[in-house]
Amino acid sequence: MTYITAIVMTITAESLFAEVFLPLYPPEVAADLPRARKTDANPGANPALPAHLADAARVFAGMAHGVFGRDPGLDFSGESVHRLGAAMTRGWRDALIAKGGLGTADCELFNVVVHGAAYVGACIVRARGGVWGVRAPLFESVVRLVSPAGEADVSVLHWWLKSLADDAFDAGGLPRAGLAERYRAHVEAMFEPAGLEVVAPADRALPRITKRVSYDLFFKYLKAHLPELRDVGEHFPTPERFAAYELAWLDFKLVGGGKMVVLAGRGKGGLHVFWMAKSGFVKAAHFAADAQPEPQLAADGDKLVITLTHRGAAQTHELMWWGP
Repeated sequence: MTYITAIVMTITAESLFAEVFLPLYPPEVAADLPRARKTDANPGANPALPAHLADAARVFAGMAHGVFGRDPGLDFSGESVHRLGAAMTRGWRDALIAKGGLGTADCELFNVVVHGAAYVGACIVRARGGVWGVRAPLFESVVRLVSPAGEADVSVLHWWLKSLADDAFDAGGLPRAGLAERYRAHVEAMFEPAGLEVVAPADRALPRITKRVSYDLFFKYLKAHLPELRDVGEHFPTPERFAAYELAWLDFKLVGGGKMVVLAGRGKGGLHVFWMAKSGFVKAAHFAADAQPEPQLAADGDKLVITLTHRGAAQTHELMWWGP
């Protein structure tokens, strides 16, 4: 039996998807999810489909008081996403799991998440000029976001799943790597890469931390090898959150002509990557990976190339040097 039905194991984004969402997918979509997630389900630009997403967002804002037991102030602003993220505690998640049959359209968690994904997507559309990219099923739709750093498709449904996994909460069940953090990193933390200050000379040698990475060891490393980073910024992970990554090692790479430092280390669940500018922490990302072979991050011109194995299958991810 799985965690959600037996309450004995860890809830992950993958287990939530497999038990709550996947049973409701059309068989032809479930058979080839990667293809469905890349395929435009609205090639004729039918305005009715984005209108359905907007309606779902309004439904979520209207039902929020009943879902959370209070009004989180869902006014379609970026600030409302932060309020929403703060309300998504472990106890709240567990209460939703207990309501309705898992894998059915009556499941409370399913209905909250699919409407909540539409709400956050609508916030990006309204506040940041995002454009819906329709997918099948409709709740898999993405938001195309254009910024000075480039273009990206934001998969809001998967933000929700990751924000409801056990490792998104601290020991007290409060969100520590949840929806608000993802919104800040991928939507609000936009910048013009050309305007960044140089952190350090791009040819500076930065050795790997080869043993279990503690918070104190990390800061000692910065003092010794990157003294220019005097402040890691207010959004850098707390000591408790940093310890929860369980980093076995940590690599440092100066990229963009020395304008950013990319940190990458294998830890709990895979490869954890952090981007630091002269002003401090910018964003982070996690790539699910097996412990062996070791995941790797390499700089290749303007790109970062991540190679890893997940569930026995080799994967390659390419990003611009300034991150997702």
